[in-house]
Amino acid sequence: MHVMTVFGTRPEAIKLAPVIKALARQPALELSVCVTGQHREMLQQVLTLFDIAPSIDLAVMTPGQSLTDITTRVLPRMAEVLAARPVDWLLVQGDTTTAFAAALAAFYARIPVAHVEAGLRSGDLGQPFPEEANRRCISVLGALHFAPTPEARANLLREGAPPASVLVTGNTVIDALRHFQARFAEDPALERGFAAQFGWLSPDRRLILVTGHRRENFAGGIERICTALRRLAARPDVEIVYPVHPNPQVREPVAAALAGIANIHLLPPQDYLPFVYLMSRAYLLLTDSGEIQEEAPALGKPVLVTRATTERPEGVAAGTAKLVGTDPERILAEAGRLLDDPAAYRAMSRAHNPYGDGQASGRIVQALLEQQG
Repeated sequence: MHVMTVFGTRPEAIKLAPVIKALARQPALELSVCVTGQHREMLQQVLTLFDIAPSIDLAVMTPGQSLTDITTRVLPRMAEVLAARPVDWLLVQGDTTTAFAAALAAFYARIPVAHVEAGLRSGDLGQPFPEEANRRCISVLGALHFAPTPEARANLLREGAPPASVLVTGNTVIDALRHFQARFAEDPALERGFAAQFGWLSPDRRLILVTGHRRENFAGGIERICTALRRLAARPDVEIVYPVHPNPQVREPVAAALAGIANIHLLPPQDYLPFVYLMSRAYLLLTDSGEIQEEAPALGKPVLVTRATTERPEGVAAGTAKLVGTDPERILAEAGRLLDDPAAYRAMSRAHNPYGDGQASGRIVQALLEQQG
């Protein structure tokens, strides 16, 4: 059975890498790895880290590309790839434009689609944009749905997915995180190397780790978050680290608002392992990232989510994450509560992680093997 995986961005690569490694160990399967190049440098970092060599590169990335550009370049190139040789299953992850366009190309070619991290819903097509629409469309096109949580499975069943097609697996990002936690434990020199790399971090200040890149925050949201960060930085007991996304709509307002503040460190995007180290060092995280909402609870770190809605409500329900939006006063109040109230901090940092046990990849591979009959 020939399984082809398709991805184009760093988050997809992180979450598919454990699945790809598990598929590659199966002699009964033939595996092809196709990348679209929706991201380039940030994607290559992860491929190198996991020692994954794509067999197909669609190379769709162009400067200033729009969502329409990505979709209309992926579709015909995927059609050519899928016509060139038999493919039994196309495996996509998450909610990117790459995943949607690849799934659509497979549907047109009558190739069944298996969807990793299926069933997430925010309930608002505009938030996150375009991810909410992408993931809903993939669910309509998909034949196998690998839901990370029971809640995600329930969403799919409500929408009419056949129960036998939906499997709760846990989230594969926990598989990746557990793998590298083990590497840190086995190789203390690795952690010492990152401690030296970030030796400028103050041991006397609590680290707030920030990320932000969502399109729905482009229209003023980034600026409001930066206003809150400027005011948080007035506290002598905190240090803020912000790896800034390269998109000019993020990079430029962040630099304008925060450059030159002594205890705010604006960094380039970090490779996955250094970022895992920073998460482990952080006191709390402020983010609009879905992936970090899943990873931080596994590390015992509270997460303040700078979005109005989330497609990962399990973390909010479990108490590991809190929606704060982009209002500076709300961000300051919730961050201040975690910084000043030890009981509130303990309640979030010790809450149950709802995103799995690190064995999702094995469940996904077993489900695909069962499709051979």
